Amino acid sequence: MSRVFCETWELRIWTFQNFATFDTFKSVHSLFGRFASCYSEKRSAMISRILVSGVSGPIGAALLPPFKTRGYEITRMVRGSVTGEDQIAWDPVKPIAPAAVSGFDAVIHLAGESIVGRWTDDKKKKIRDSRVVGTTALAEALARAKDKPQVFVCSSAIGYYGDRGSEVLNEESAPGEGFLPDVCREWESATKAAMDADIRTVQMRTGVVLSPKGGALGKMLTPFKMGVGGKIGDGRQWMSWIDVQDMVGAIHHILKSDLLQGPVNMVAPKPVTNAEFTKTLASVLSRPAIFPMPAFVVKLAFGEMGETVLLGSQRVEPAQLVASGYPFRFSDLRESLENILKK
Repeated sequence: MSRVFCETWELRIWTFQNFATFDTFKSVHSLFGRFASCYSEKRSAMISRILVSGVSGPIGAALLPPFKTRGYEITRMVRGSVTGEDQIAWDPVKPIAPAAVSGFDAVIHLAGESIVGRWTDDKKKKIRDSRVVGTTALAEALARAKDKPQVFVCSSAIGYYGDRGSEVLNEESAPGEGFLPDVCREWESATKAAMDADIRTVQMRTGVVLSPKGGALGKMLTPFKMGVGGKIGDGRQWMSWIDVQDMVGAIHHILKSDLLQGPVNMVAPKPVTNAEFTKTLASVLSRPAIFPMPAFVVKLAFGEMGETVLLGSQRVEPAQLVASGYPFRFSDLRESLENILKK
């Protein structure tokens, strides 16, 4: 494809992306994918050095091997002592020297305190500071770096939307109310310095990541394998999930796609209710799902965290990923769980 041809379609597709409905996006998915490919090869060739934080989590652990296989030179941001030339030491609550983060083509920021556990005042402060203060420090350092990255990909979460029942949510939906939506709003705003420095910046609003190594699924497996699992509350709350392989694939897609910036929902196209999720998980494990956890037990055991995370409902669609032509490997929950649990 010629450069002029590509640029003409860029303008047309960008207009579609901003004014069409999600159903229209889906109807042009394959068409967009073909024309977006002319940018994919160019971007992939231009990006070689990548700086990554949060590599010890399930997403970071899954991301490094395939990225290294693709030939990317990965440098990790680590807390504590540096043990190799491929590491940079940092403290999320302290300023970062611009020289330390200069010269990278892309930066993927995944670090953040786990939200699991009772939300005491101290826990809330750690959750907020690890995200807002850490992201602010990194964004400001990137903005002042001599050699700035082409793209800054920063974690956020679908907790941005709050508890919204069965409302279908996309990247244009308003934020919710409460502690987690407030943190997510501040988290995304913390990238402002990078955006102001003309660094293409993406905030990944991530759903429930299904991974064979920890995460939400890891915590659910033991009771379900023992046959004592079941729905949480009335089971009608929506769970917007994504297979970890698609999480990694979508991050790579973001790096290559110039048209993607701002918030991007990192979820599969087919969210499910908690009742459907637990029923499917039990079926894949060949176990019953007849021991529900009543809502009052969740609130007593986990407090605000349980009410927000376990009982809250977010029915989220990946409008930007679909519109930009990302080919999901796992759109069906059963296929994802079967693939993960057979390992």
